[in-house]
Amino acid sequence: MNQLDPEQLAELSRSTIGHYNENAASFWEGTRDHDVSQNIAALLAAIGEQGPLRILDFGCGPGRDLAALKALGHTPTGLDGAARFCQMARQHTGCEVYHQDFLDLRLPEGVFDGVFANATLFHVPGQELPRVLRQLHATLRPGGVLFSSVPRGPGTEGWNGSRYGFYHQLPSWQSLLESAGFSLIDHYYRPPGRPRAEQPWLATTWRR
Repeated sequence: MNQLDPEQLAELSRSTIGHYNENAASFWEGTRDHDVSQNIAALLAAIGEQGPLRILDFGCGPGRDLAALKALGHTPTGLDGAARFCQMARQHTGCEVYHQDFLDLRLPEGVFDGVFANATLFHVPGQELPRVLRQLHATLRPGGVLFSSVPRGPGTEGWNGSRYGFYHQLPSWQSLLESAGFSLIDHYYRPPGRPRAEQPWLATTWRR
């Protein structure tokens, strides 16, 4: 794909974030009961400490997983580019939530035990992924863990309606993460218990 210029990147963010702001209430109703306990458990098992752990929920949406992490006794912080999601997440959980565009991150260095990026990093275009992944690497403490879940696909990226997405296979995803300084811990496909053709999500855990 051709390199995106700054104006195209800005439009990509405006459109994708705008979609979520405009559909915040319906998104909450449609996803609030989704069971991602397998993914949360994978992150916590990879960290391997009792905590309470400091966890950045990268792309926290309205706060479903922030609430789950808080209920488990941890200290989660949310981050989302959609102002409406940030407001909802604060109201639902009482947690600190950073309002930040994925392409304009301002993260503290070396403070989080884990980063939980559930169905979010695929919105980052390929040319910007190396930088964003390095920023997530830097916000983790040494030995910290990144969990990511991304939709599987043939390594293509582009528009899906008003949202931008990049669809990955394990080898190319692994190459990107390793180039950013991460080491693969484990991977699996979701939803569990289905044939691979019916598992559209690639889940991975990574060590800083």
